[in-house]
Amino acid sequence: MKITCLNLSLQIASIRQELEKAIRKTIERRSFCLGPDVTDFEQQFARFCNVQYAVAVNSGTSALHLALRLLCIGPGDEVITTPYTFAATSWAISYMGARPVYVDIEDPTFNIDAAKVEKAITPKTKAILPVHLYGLPCELSHLLKVANAHSLPLVEDAAQAHGGIYHGSRVGSFGALSCFSFHPTKNLGAFGEGGALLTNDAALAARARLLREHGASRRYHHNEIGYNYRMEGLQAAVLCVKLKYLMAWIRGRRRVAELYSKMLADVPLRLPIEPQGHRSAWHLYTIRHPKRDQLKKFLLQRGIECSVHYPRPLHLQQCYTSLGYRVGDFPVAERASAECLSLPIYPELTREQVEFVCTQIRRFFFG
Repeated sequence: MKITCLNLSLQIASIRQELEKAIRKTIERRSFCLGPDVTDFEQQFARFCNVQYAVAVNSGTSALHLALRLLCIGPGDEVITTPYTFAATSWAISYMGARPVYVDIEDPTFNIDAAKVEKAITPKTKAILPVHLYGLPCELSHLLKVANAHSLPLVEDAAQAHGGIYHGSRVGSFGALSCFSFHPTKNLGAFGEGGALLTNDAALAARARLLREHGASRRYHHNEIGYNYRMEGLQAAVLCVKLKYLMAWIRGRRRVAELYSKMLADVPLRLPIEPQGHRSAWHLYTIRHPKRDQLKKFLLQRGIECSVHYPRPLHLQQCYTSLGYRVGDFPVAERASAECLSLPIYPELTREQVEFVCTQIRRFFFG
């Protein structure tokens, strides 16, 4: 049996006719950059997340960059974030000439340790940028309390958490700004790159729309220096179709996650958790063990694809040596980088396939 980490072919096959119809419609009306499909998706995604405005862009990285531009982050400023995530979160800070200030993560959840954030605040701090890692919402109540106490905006990086719920509300609805990615591997994925910026502030949304299209209020009239961050119409058409199925797909991911947790309960692994009030989108199912690399090799030899997210935390990346961090500065993140392994998870994964993965893991530990 060969099992991949993700199988988009099965997802596409289940809605192929709807996708083809939507794409044909976009082609017929030739709305390839922004246009009605993008407007439709913005409205639908804003309703889904229970916010007033969604601004669709060409990637999650662009959404993060725009968010910090809208907050007037600049050289000499600091933004507090996590060292254990994909690099794009820190890229946005660096693009603005600001400094990423890292705070270690919680051991059980992989998310930024909200209890440590306040100690990292200085007069230079201009925003707090947490990540809902692997689909699990951060401890938003505590983060918002700290942010409000210091008059700092909270920007949610929800790139992996479409449909995640924190105490009854969807992620993306808490921050002054929230950012999503629609990379094909995400729970809600386009047929290429895509992203969105969410807010309840009409002025921020209007400026974001301006900036994403070369800073132009109308063609050839540029109010300020902007970017080519427009979402393509074809991507929006695909996302409009997929959004209808997102919660059903997340239920399928939850089914797989619950099977893993049940079948691996007596195996000497650290399994992912959901704290009370947190409902994960289960973008990834990530286990932990000091023999991670040996386990990965063992599973790959048996046809089970698995991935490491992320093998080197950001504070130890070569591009950030100038920040002055050293090994040992964020020990929880460093241990996670050495021990974490993501197992196959997607809605169409069968019980038989999950049992096969778990049987091989048990064989690794028990022979």
